[in-house]
Amino acid sequence: MGLLARHWSRIAITLLPLVFALLHAVGVLPMQFLHRLDAILYDARLRATMPQTLDPRVVIVDIDEKSLAEVGRWPWSRNRLAEMVDELFERQQITLLGFDVVFAEPDDSSGLKRLRQMAEDELRDAAGFQQQLAKLQSSLDYDAVFARSLAKRPIVLGYYFTADRDGRKNGVLPAPVMTRETLQGRRIAFTRFNGYGSNIEALAKAAPVAGHFNPLTDGDGVVRSIPLVAEHAGAYYEALSLAMFRMLVGQPAVEPGFPRDQLVGREYTGLESVVLRQGQRRLAVPVDDRVATLVPFRGPGGPAGGSFRYVSASDVLQKRLAPGELKDKIVLVGTTAPGLLDLRVTPVGETYPGVETHANVITGLMDNRLHVKPDYAVGYEVVVLLVAGLLLAVLLPVLSATTAVTVSFGVVGALVALNYYLFAAHGLVMPLASALFMAGTAFALNMSYGYFVESRSKRQIANLFGTYVPPELVDEMVKDPDSYSMKATSKELTVMFSDMRGFTKMSEKMEPTQLQELLNEVFSKLTDIIRSNRGTIDKYMGDCVMAFWGAPVETPNHAELAVKSALGMIAAVVEINEGHRAKGIPEIGIGVGINTGTMCVGDMGSDIRRSYTVIGDAVNLGSRLEGLSKVYGLSIVVSESARLQAPGFAWQELDRVRVKGKEQAVGIYTPLAPADAVPPEVAQELKIWGAFLKAYRAQDWEQCDLQLLNLQRINAKKYLYDLYTERVASMRLLPFDPSWDGATTFETK
Repeated sequence: MGLLARHWSRIAITLLPLVFALLHAVGVLPMQFLHRLDAILYDARLRATMPQTLDPRVVIVDIDEKSLAEVGRWPWSRNRLAEMVDELFERQQITLLGFDVVFAEPDDSSGLKRLRQMAEDELRDAAGFQQQLAKLQSSLDYDAVFARSLAKRPIVLGYYFTADRDGRKNGVLPAPVMTRETLQGRRIAFTRFNGYGSNIEALAKAAPVAGHFNPLTDGDGVVRSIPLVAEHAGAYYEALSLAMFRMLVGQPAVEPGFPRDQLVGREYTGLESVVLRQGQRRLAVPVDDRVATLVPFRGPGGPAGGSFRYVSASDVLQKRLAPGELKDKIVLVGTTAPGLLDLRVTPVGETYPGVETHANVITGLMDNRLHVKPDYAVGYEVVVLLVAGLLLAVLLPVLSATTAVTVSFGVVGALVALNYYLFAAHGLVMPLASALFMAGTAFALNMSYGYFVESRSKRQIANLFGTYVPPELVDEMVKDPDSYSMKATSKELTVMFSDMRGFTKMSEKMEPTQLQELLNEVFSKLTDIIRSNRGTIDKYMGDCVMAFWGAPVETPNHAELAVKSALGMIAAVVEINEGHRAKGIPEIGIGVGINTGTMCVGDMGSDIRRSYTVIGDAVNLGSRLEGLSKVYGLSIVVSESARLQAPGFAWQELDRVRVKGKEQAVGIYTPLAPADAVPPEVAQELKIWGAFLKAYRAQDWEQCDLQLLNLQRINAKKYLYDLYTERVASMRLLPFDPSWDGATTFETK
């Protein structure tokens, strides 16, 4: 190939990533990993720019563990809540109160309902009883007491929407803030719901303003935004944070803010903003294409996070605060108690209180400090890709390797700096992942093509790895020989240790030739299974086989292939034992340990003998797990890191263990079956087992006994349940230990 042809070929190769990035940007070929990377980059920008200071304007009254211990389990009687509301407004003199809880059921805790039944039935003719009941009704109707406390005060109630098959509806919704007519015939992609759970009528009438507290959970399970306005049955309802802000500024009307048609066209399904209008005053709140707003997190969540002041609800009820201590504050009532299930995974914390997301949005609205992905983000992305991509395509083919690296890093640095500036200075969330992907891939392809010597590299690869890995993997490697070498490197891999059970005892009773024949038979079948699942045999150590996945050939699903191999090996041993029984040969068993983690892989050894192997803490843990298979009476023990990367199986959690040489506890599991082929009885067993583990780690030994009894009725032969029966019997003799993390410590290898 001539010099000019090679030059144009390198330009064409450099442009390939640009084409794919453009197709992704315009939605023709969306790539999920780029969407995920954009989310990660957004999280990083958010954490880097958070003020991480206390906002004194908003206070959270927390239904925390302390409150539940002092007042009692939730829900509390409404007369106690009325006392709390009265305390906040009368003695503390707060400005505004919002509830991040819903009151969907009547409060019958006073016994008034039963007294009324008695008045109509057995005590119908008891005049004295009737008179006393008439006197007590107003004080015993806790819902009415609470309603009187709410009435004519600046209070916003909370409720939630649902989107399920049944579309169940409960309670009374507030008046919508927009109707379909206000949209001028446009099809706007609101977040839609078909059901709701709202407050009972008496409370809804007393406090007619309410907002939904639904978050929007992204595909990775992280809450980054809330639907500022959501749709139900053709009407449009505001979020709790927006409702509180509107009440704070005088209840302005809510209107849709349409983008300019010349920029996006009438077919665009989003809004540019939600407009709050009161007379001549107009405030445009920016929203994304889902009519949602990104939560402007101030910092880590919870009482220790330092973003907002938390006051225990029991302290308010017991009047432990000084009079006027919360004067002029905006107060949100919510919970951080884990048992009340209002903790969210967010970019700034994995157990972030849901009530604090509303506090962040309220202060963001007050400060006009909301981030938004604007409607012109796609156009921005296309322009940035074209400019950066064409620049790289023109320069990289004519530059030396050193200069090409400098230019590529310069382009990437400029892209990151521009993106960060728009975010920090103007609150604009612009896509970045596609540009980084394009620039990085264009550089990699250009450099790879420049130094590609195919035939020599192929022969080197075949000679280097032919003795370590299956021939089919060698065939894959020679297609891209520059990507492989014997040089040691650290990477995430999955390692397996498999040990033959009872081998020592068996070897004492067999002739050497019989033993050799047995080992060859077993190792041959196990090796075939490992190689058929793209595994690399590391070594044979007596009666143990060591193998790993993910090197030298990159295998994204290396953990899943390792687990598949382990299940296949167990099935193979069953077949081998059938033959042994027919021949009168002792049966064998195997124990398998699997771990995924960062390992050092490469050609290691002495000048006399070397081998392609893996070493590191993750490898040692895999060996420890194989030993634990004997302890738990199971054939396969898998670490949590491997389980997370093998979602195609149904798993049973065994324990959290702290093995010798490791301070951190590790979750261990065993695979039961493919995830799509779990028998109903196994699913039920796993459900009961999950309840047992929860009770075990909570040191609730009576509940443990109950669940173990149920498990042994289902599967009486499972040694695991006998093991935990003994553990529970021992543990209950010890005092309650609040510092125990539920892990089992093993001091021996």
